[in-house]
Amino acid sequence: MVPTGPYGTWPSPIDARLAAAHDGLPEFVGTVGDEVWWTAPRPAEGGRRALVRRTSDGREVSVLPAPWNVRSRVVEYGGQPWAGTARDGGAGPLVVFCHFPDQRLYAYEPDGGAPPRPLTPLSAVGGGLRWADPVLHPDGTEVWCVLEEYTGEGPSDVRRVIAAVPLDGSAAEDRSAIRELTDDRHRFVTGPRLSPDGRRAAWLAWDHPLMPWDGTLVMTGEVVPGGPFASVTPVAGAVDESVCQVDWAADGSLLYASDRSGWWELHRQAPGATAATALCAGREEEFGGPLWKVGLRWFQPLDSGLVAVVHGKGTTALGILDPETGELVDAAGPWTEWAPALAAHGSRVFGVAASPRSGFEVVELDTGTGRARVIGAAHEDPVDPAYYPEPQLRTFTGPDDREIHAHVYPPHNPDRTAPGDELPPYVVWAHGGPTGRAPLVLDLEIAYFTSRGIGVAEVNYGGSTGYGRAYRERLREQWGVVDVEDCAAVARALADEGTADPARLAIRGGSAGGWTAAASLAATDVYACAAIRYPVLDLVAWGTAGETHDFESHYLESLVGPLAEVPARYEERSPLSRVDQISAPFVLLQGLDDLVCPPAQSERFLARMAGRGVPHAYLAFEGEEHGFRRAETLVRALEAELALYVRTFGIARDDVPPLEMTR
Repeated sequence: MVPTGPYGTWPSPIDARLAAAHDGLPEFVGTVGDEVWWTAPRPAEGGRRALVRRTSDGREVSVLPAPWNVRSRVVEYGGQPWAGTARDGGAGPLVVFCHFPDQRLYAYEPDGGAPPRPLTPLSAVGGGLRWADPVLHPDGTEVWCVLEEYTGEGPSDVRRVIAAVPLDGSAAEDRSAIRELTDDRHRFVTGPRLSPDGRRAAWLAWDHPLMPWDGTLVMTGEVVPGGPFASVTPVAGAVDESVCQVDWAADGSLLYASDRSGWWELHRQAPGATAATALCAGREEEFGGPLWKVGLRWFQPLDSGLVAVVHGKGTTALGILDPETGELVDAAGPWTEWAPALAAHGSRVFGVAASPRSGFEVVELDTGTGRARVIGAAHEDPVDPAYYPEPQLRTFTGPDDREIHAHVYPPHNPDRTAPGDELPPYVVWAHGGPTGRAPLVLDLEIAYFTSRGIGVAEVNYGGSTGYGRAYRERLREQWGVVDVEDCAAVARALADEGTADPARLAIRGGSAGGWTAAASLAATDVYACAAIRYPVLDLVAWGTAGETHDFESHYLESLVGPLAEVPARYEERSPLSRVDQISAPFVLLQGLDDLVCPPAQSERFLARMAGRGVPHAYLAFEGEEHGFRRAETLVRALEAELALYVRTFGIARDDVPPLEMTR
């Protein structure tokens, strides 16, 4: 007989250290000859990103030891940080990568004995020189990539171009040795994609106040030896059309994912053609996503002419598309989420995928046989899977009868059952972005709570991606309204149907989700408490006033409205201006090196909360930026959150470090 225990008191083998050890996912998959390479999180090694190679005998080898950290800071969120090639004559692979602490490009021969050698110089100006989305030129003399160059000390004193860096190291001390292949007419660019004959390049560009999911341009130019691109012209995209990726097919056709129909669809423009054709017209699902990092790949052209695609609505699958017939065949397997990290070698396609029963792992699809298998970063159950939550895909009804998509994770533990007359506490999770989405995957942070008897509801509120442009644009000028209403509607619905205890509801979020959590405390009486992580709290100072980074500095024009036209709206919606409406306790978690949502936002908010009698705790973490990466931080943040719920919900357990709260 399974013992009975009140919700929240259940013992669990999933502790905070276990959850922290499995935080993060493999990213930026690529091939170097027959080998598959990717970057991997290392929470226990200061949160660095390691570069990993899968050798021909199936071993996973870290290419560079600690403290090498393969991660770019371009637009602060980074992007593709490495490129590699297998050289002829037994010379072994050559890899070019960006090292996070100094943001220099380095060249490295992992099969040789020499250490990495710098290819780019340091700069003492502002944020210096940064690099992303590198492409090794076929002639072996240069690497072409995005250059982000700071021209002053302010976060918006920056220019971005596509540049060519010589591989001989001559630019390591001499900035003039770097060739600029584009001018800086556009505020943002992605790395170039070279046509099969090497004569043309294609890339994406956009400008303030647009975000890349608002409107981008597909640019093409002729490759000129020794000079910048010539005959540069836009061939697709617009201020109200988002193209999230561009590449070339083997026959010289230009491929790109555009949302001109209301959904990100794959388009093909044949050589010599003046117009493109939608390859999956009429399918109401996404073949792309928000370009938060430079160099994401939702599709990958194959040598055969087929195209590997990540597609879906709410959840995603890996498919193989025949551009000639429109036939789309999905890979078999348990995975419900494929990251935009596709790569290919011959007939093999590689990606990063996860499911509700497995974390993200590197998967290979053999397009010849149709067989898919895990080849790297394989998920290994750290505990009995019986403790994993069982998600429910739900659609709720919000204000104006709008649909709200959510994943509901009820409390679940094979060793305990709850009293029949008790309803469980629930925590609503608001994802970041806000132009983002909660994926349907195994997350041990969710399991940390559900295995203790606390339910979780991840809400893909209006504004989330994965459901078409119209769903995404519900948040236009409505940030702090629609997101708050949708999360509250899900919480209330769970309470009304008898799934959740209405007196024990909480909300939690980070970044834009932290904004939603804080704004929810001020705008509703639904929640008993909140866990707020590295949030936006003051709209006036954030954005164009210069308190955030350049990439998002004009984001509020679409999320809230132009500041010059609706200044009162910025004040009215900011949690900083509404502290008198907050009465529920909260914990505020902040990285002290955060340049996206800086600690000054949290500090001003706390100063206004001081003395108001509302219990709250503030945990600030040195060395952490936007999003926590270090194991010790992840552990402390998760335990502090649980301590808040234990205290607020009246849960009797003594295995949680106490949370010191002030009023």
